[in-house]
Amino acid sequence: MSVRTRRQTLTALFATGALALTLGACSSSGSDNNSASSASTSASAPMAGGGTSATTAAGASTGDQPFGAACAAVPKDGAGSFTGMAQDPVATAASNNPLLSTLVTAVKQAGLVDTLNSAQNITVFAPTNDAFAKVPKADLDALLADKAKLTKVLTYHVAPGRLAPTALAGSHKTLEGSNLTVTGSGQDFTVNGNSKVLCGNVQTANATVYIVDTVLMPTS
Repeated sequence: MSVRTRRQTLTALFATGALALTLGACSSSGSDNNSASSASTSASAPMAGGGTSATTAAGASTGDQPFGAACAAVPKDGAGSFTGMAQDPVATAASNNPLLSTLVTAVKQAGLVDTLNSAQNITVFAPTNDAFAKVPKADLDALLADKAKLTKVLTYHVAPGRLAPTALAGSHKTLEGSNLTVTGSGQDFTVNGNSKVLCGNVQTANATVYIVDTVLMPTS
């Protein structure tokens, strides 16, 4: 084989090898792009079982919902349900909840309906009917008959701002002027050491409500 022929043969071989390498690189790049596309599709696709993502699951956490054993006694629909209460200001919402009829009577007796309904962003610790039943009848009758004292007691159940469950524990100044103290965490809270939260994080149009099992009494 002449020198010229050998050179032509080597040139052809190099050209063939270069073409093969170029095709291989293109094929690899295409594979990577497909993998990335597949991974992106997989990441954005709904999860099996109807979920969409961990974020969605976290968004539906119990921190955004009412909690507590007594929540089961709240009507499932209508004005006294959680959905119904969320549409009304707090005094009106309470009047539609069968657990709170004695509280509503006391609020009306004190002339606080408009005050509570017009307040913006408050937290209300709402004693149940059973909570008021713990108060000796003579004492309760005397309280209901004394508007100034009744107003003092009821405003002690109200704190400025909407307290989420994560911010509930601690000392909070009330509209009455003195502080109340909440201890606990998660879904287990006690107010002033003896009043348990039975159903918490209930939303109304202008308030967050924590339904409690004992009437709170200011210290002064």
